[in-house]
Amino acid sequence: MADIVTMPKLGFDMAEGTLLRWAKKEGDKVEKGELLAEIETDKATVEVESQYSGVVLKHLVTEGTPVPVSNPIAAIGAEGETYEGGAAAPAAAAKAEDKPAKQEPAAEKPAAKATAAKAEQPADAGGNLPDGVRASPLARKIAQERGVNLKSVRGSGPLGRITKRDVEGAKAGGGSLALPGLQLADLGPAPADKRVPLSRLRAAIGRRMVQSRQEIPHFYVTHEYDVDRLLDARAQANAALEGSGEKLSVNDFIIKAAALTLRQYPNLNAKLDGDAIVQLGQVNVGVAVAVEGGLLVVVCRDADRKPLRQISQEVREMAGRVRDGKVSPDDIEGSTFSISNLGMYDVHSFTAIVNPPEAAILAVGAAQEVPVVKNGQIAVGNRMRVTMSIDHRISDGAEGAQYLQALAAYIENPIALLM
Repeated sequence: MADIVTMPKLGFDMAEGTLLRWAKKEGDKVEKGELLAEIETDKATVEVESQYSGVVLKHLVTEGTPVPVSNPIAAIGAEGETYEGGAAAPAAAAKAEDKPAKQEPAAEKPAAKATAAKAEQPADAGGNLPDGVRASPLARKIAQERGVNLKSVRGSGPLGRITKRDVEGAKAGGGSLALPGLQLADLGPAPADKRVPLSRLRAAIGRRMVQSRQEIPHFYVTHEYDVDRLLDARAQANAALEGSGEKLSVNDFIIKAAALTLRQYPNLNAKLDGDAIVQLGQVNVGVAVAVEGGLLVVVCRDADRKPLRQISQEVREMAGRVRDGKVSPDDIEGSTFSISNLGMYDVHSFTAIVNPPEAAILAVGAAQEVPVVKNGQIAVGNRMRVTMSIDHRISDGAEGAQYLQALAAYIENPIALLM
């Protein structure tokens, strides 16, 4: 008897997914654990593995079809077996007024955007960027055709990458950083308003964040850390790793430190379940990753039990898959606590919104050189601000403050993270 593959639920708020591509054709043999299809959710494109071994007897939905969770999508059975069942019913069509009349380039699917972003990534041999500028190949081509100096263009992509849009908005020979007073004579009329439909990812982020702000009573606690030793430890560790292709980031240290501190404060590694607080056994740290048109959270599981090098490798690999639009459910589901780090953008401090059903999230700013008082003398030191957003239904200010105080034991004495 044939086994029926259903649309998986790849997140607690997922209602439907779109069958983007079949990796196995009808008649192909498939083993349990092999890639069967690619599913697009509100968050990302996810590679779905087969739960059965056998032959793909029939595709019950065609590529590009939205399907509700738990609806059948394929039949797998023994070789020579036939399947007489009908095709699955697609998800109800969206209201006409919710759809753009014409598909514009700005309404590309997240998966298509991610694929395009991957194709546009510049070659980066040995960590060197062409001309010292992070820009997509398409942006470089347009800049060359129009005589735009890329070094004067401000990039709007991840890590400041210059995109096609940035170059198109720049002036020949210069860029978006040129002094506006020198261009007043030929600015021309202001561009017309542009309506950009929300991507599924952007819409999903909006729903989740509105839900979080409406349902979760947030409060915030900020602490400033001395990171002189952490930066020294990172520099020494990376010097020892030179030639291995590995490199530790400041965020890797923070992930490990936050996870170890959560062992002491299990109430912050928890979720609300009715009239009870469930303190979770695993410490799975979610790490926010910027992608085209939004962000996704990748999950470093059991971060309190892993060495720094393993944390660094796993997060880097998952972030790469997210930006390529090729993730597995394990990459983005199951976090128990989250970290959002905007330090690479020179952000001093900020507050983040709790990612439900988690109890808390850390917002990490940049490590900055500032004047500090040491032994009664003014000196230069490196300081970093961290703000914790916490669900007030689960915890209180004193516990949040104690957690951040305990976190200092690892951030300000990073040797403890290497032992």
